Amino acid sequence: MKPNQLVSITTIVLILFSLNACQSKKSKEKGWIQLFNGKNLDGWEMKFAGHPLNENYKNTFRVEDGLLKVRYDQYENFDNKFGHLFYNKNDSHYKLRVEYRFVGEQCPGGPGWAFRNNGIMIHGQKASTMELDQNFPTSIEVQLLGGNGTDERSTLNLCTPGTNVVMDGELRLEHCINSKSKTFHGDQWVTAELEVYGDSLIRHIVNGEVVMEYTQPQLDERDVSYQKLLPPDGNKLLKVGSISIQAESHPTDFRKIELLNLGDDCEE
Repeated sequence: MKPNQLVSITTIVLILFSLNACQSKKSKEKGWIQLFNGKNLDGWEMKFAGHPLNENYKNTFRVEDGLLKVRYDQYENFDNKFGHLFYNKNDSHYKLRVEYRFVGEQCPGGPGWAFRNNGIMIHGQKASTMELDQNFPTSIEVQLLGGNGTDERSTLNLCTPGTNVVMDGELRLEHCINSKSKTFHGDQWVTAELEVYGDSLIRHIVNGEVVMEYTQPQLDERDVSYQKLLPPDGNKLLKVGSISIQAESHPTDFRKIELLNLGDDCEE
């Protein structure tokens, strides 16, 4: 048996043990919690690059017609004003379900890669710990992408601002890794689901299909924020953190953001 095969088998055994432990706590699940209430942004806080905490720059995040909308109609130019809307509670073991769609035209000045681009950030730092000019929270990004009407473009990809993960027993250092999802063109609604088991396993699911999974989310030692965010015990694995959605220059609608708590560290 090759050494890397042994590592993979060991990792799988540890994951299965963790999942079985979590599943044994199912009787303690609370049921689905609506993180977005369809009326306002109660329970959320926001941070835009270059602006203080909870300044809703140019009314980017808003609730209209029962939808949580990311809009840029008050912008003349995007000017790298990357924003994030944070749910005000950290979570560790949970299922998250989000229904989203891309609409309209990208904000003038938005980067080319941000066309029909948003994201669900998990295991992230708190909004209050971000630097004033910081573009993205250190987190695991579940990247949401829409098609351009012609080319293939997967969604629920993985991006890693200030982080790394392990896939098939290998530490992956790339910033973004594509999922195996199909492309979703136009303004159709897409259901994104995540299964998050602390620092053991994270799974991406699109319209019921598993399109990616990985283990051991962790802080990236190469990142400038590494020492600041490293806990006193020196454990760089990420087992708990914030949940946020992005404002990256393309209008986006969310009609559902809900969470099923599986018990923090399986001890709920």
